[in-house]
Amino acid sequence: MKRKLLRAEVQNFIVDNLTFDLNKLLLAGSPFSDISVQEIAAQIKGRRTASTKFPFLDADGILFPPQLNLEQASDEKVARWKAGLFSGKNFVDLTAGFGIDAYFLSENFDKATLVERNADLLDTVKHNWNTLGKHAEFTHADLHEFLSETADYYSLIYLDPARRDSQNRKMVLLEDLSPNIVELQERLLQRADTVAVKLSPLIDLRYLIDTLTSLKEIYVVALKNEVKEVLIVLNKNGNHQPCINCINLNTDQPEFKFTFDEENKATASLGHVSDFLYLPSAAILKAGAFNLIADRFNLQKLDRNTHLYTSDAMIEDFPGRVLEIEKISSKELSKNERYNIISKNHPLTPEQIKQKYKLKDGGSRYLIFTQALGKKVILRSK
Repeated sequence: MKRKLLRAEVQNFIVDNLTFDLNKLLLAGSPFSDISVQEIAAQIKGRRTASTKFPFLDADGILFPPQLNLEQASDEKVARWKAGLFSGKNFVDLTAGFGIDAYFLSENFDKATLVERNADLLDTVKHNWNTLGKHAEFTHADLHEFLSETADYYSLIYLDPARRDSQNRKMVLLEDLSPNIVELQERLLQRADTVAVKLSPLIDLRYLIDTLTSLKEIYVVALKNEVKEVLIVLNKNGNHQPCINCINLNTDQPEFKFTFDEENKATASLGHVSDFLYLPSAAILKAGAFNLIADRFNLQKLDRNTHLYTSDAMIEDFPGRVLEIEKISSKELSKNERYNIISKNHPLTPEQIKQKYKLKDGGSRYLIFTQALGKKVILRSK
C-alpha cells in the first residue's frame, strides 16, 4: 500500500477532482513528484465507485485498489443482507479481496480472519479497517497454504473465487475458478460447520446441483431486479434437493423459495391476455421457476416460451412486477409517446421498437411487446 496517497495535500487534491474529467486529468499529469497521475486517477475512480456501490467507504482516509478488485467486490446492500444469514464463533474469508463481504460478516462473529494472497491488496484492506475502527486477523497467504498450516475449525468459511483467467477472460464453471471449488469442497467441510461461496450470476443452478455433493441452499440475489450473484451454502447435511431462495433487494417483493423437484412437478396452463400482467423478478427467472410461479399464484402463462403471466383479478404479494394492462394495436401508438418498453419473446428489441414506432423512453407507463398463444401482441399498462 502506498501511504504517500494519505498525505493531506494528496487527499485534498483527490476530493477536489472527484467530478473532474479523468481523461483531462491524465493528460495534465500529476502535481506531485512522487505520485503518478495514474495512482491519483485510481483513487478518484475508487471514491466514485464507493459513493454508489459501497457508500460506507466513501470517506476521507480510505484507500482503493485497482478497478478489477472494485468490480468483483459485492455491493454494500448485498453484503449487508448476506451477513444476516450467518453467525457464530469465528469465520474466515479465504479470498478476502477488497473485504466488503468480510466487513459485514464480521459483525455476527466473535472473531474474523481475512486471508489474501495479494500483499498490497491485503495491506489496503487492513488500513481501511483500522481507519473505520474494525478489527480482524489479516493473513497474507494462499488459501491452500493457509489451510495446510492452521489447525483451526470455523463456524463459517467464506470464499469469492476469482472469475477471470490469466488472459482476463470471464470464467463461470466451478472447475475453472480459482480456487477450484469442486476439488476443494470436501477439504473445506472438514474445517467448518458451513461453507458459503459467492458465484457468478451466470452460473447454471442445475449444474451446481449435479456437481456439488453437499449443497444445502442456493440464493439467487438481485438488487433492484438485477441479479448480482448466486450464493451457495454447503454443509455436511446437504443433498441433491437444495432449497433455492430468490431474493430481490431494495424492493418490497417477498422472497420466493422452491426446489427443482417442485418445479418439475408443477404445470402452467396457457391463457388469453386478462386484466393483469405479472412479470416475475429477475431472480425467479434466473432460477427457472417458470411453471411453479404460475401454479402457486393461480396464474396463466401467455405462451409456452413467454415467461409472462396473467389473471382476471389482482394477486397480492407477487414476487415481481404487477401491471393492469390493455391489449392494443400498433395504430394506437402515437409518435413521441413516452413508455418503459419491455420486449419478451418478440423479434424486436426495445431499441428497435422505439425506432420503428417513434417512441421515447420514460414516463410512468409500460409498453410490452410479446407473444400470447402463438401470436404477437402489444400490451399497455393502464
